[in-house]
Amino acid sequence: MSTDGGRGGLAKGVVFDAILLAYLLVLATVAAYGPSPEQMLMLGRNSFVGLILLAASATAALALRRAGVATVGSVVFEKGAAPKSGELRPWYRSFWAWQLLLVLGATFYVGARETEMSLYELTDEAGFRGATNLFRGIFSPNFAILPKAVLAIIETVYIAFMATLIAVPVAFVLSFTAAKNIMSRHPATFAFYVALRTALNVSRSVEPLIWAIIFSVWVGIGPFAGMLALMIHSIASLAKQYSEIVECVEDGPIEGIQSTGASFIQTIWFAIVPQIVLPYISFTIYRWDINVRMATVIGMVGGGGIGTILYQYQGQAMWPEVGCLVVVIAAVVWLMDTASAYIREAIK
Repeated sequence: MSTDGGRGGLAKGVVFDAILLAYLLVLATVAAYGPSPEQMLMLGRNSFVGLILLAASATAALALRRAGVATVGSVVFEKGAAPKSGELRPWYRSFWAWQLLLVLGATFYVGARETEMSLYELTDEAGFRGATNLFRGIFSPNFAILPKAVLAIIETVYIAFMATLIAVPVAFVLSFTAAKNIMSRHPATFAFYVALRTALNVSRSVEPLIWAIIFSVWVGIGPFAGMLALMIHSIASLAKQYSEIVECVEDGPIEGIQSTGASFIQTIWFAIVPQIVLPYISFTIYRWDINVRMATVIGMVGGGGIGTILYQYQGQAMWPEVGCLVVVIAAVVWLMDTASAYIREAIK
């Protein structure tokens, strides 16, 4: 587990515990009072109640820390929160373990209710019969459309390739300015880091499917819209992954290069890049693999590729034709996964 020492770690641990406790209190309040849908939509009042519960939770979290109780927040964020040698005890006698289990259990229960999880619906005879007919069609593929499927999957692979190829250099540059260990040395650079991370988070939170809809309106329906959608999402995702690799580099080479009077760019190129090049390549290959699979989905909203004809056949319940497309997609994904595994092994 990553830890931060000192007051910073204490503050993070208390805030984390306060959020967990407030979350449990909110769930308990909703369960106790059973508010109506109209009451749930009263944002102002509900926010006020939530702030009160958060303040009470923060007070409780501070009290627990002063009492020397190891909480989830203290274990995750604070150095020395773990028991010393000779003081180890089974996990079921630790407060933090029961705190974590309570949060997970409550979340699972609420999640099961919100998603209307039902074993009855899953095993209902009528629904199961319909699913059987669907899978029977899919597993009896109509290979008469194989030439059409092959041409579509070629287009899909190129959509993913172009999106990844354009995204990689942009994400490579952004990754250094999105790494906290590089940008936290000066207030101005740290402010830029916060703004950039926020922009990347917002961009990444919008699914490629939504980006494909946006670009299909912007540039028209087709593979160009799909490529742009995957490119935007890939830049945000790769920049996050790359920056986290940069944040985990060893400080020794950086300090050694800086002691020679190296500039900021020289420090990055000679001290950081050699440490990150292999994981960068690995993540890039994996991202192309992800983009191939995503490209089959965004085609359903006008992004081109095999997803377009997949959506057409699915809408007409032509399951044998869908089965042929599934076989082609699975074969290409398997080939790419196998190739990427050999490439990653070769560059170790």
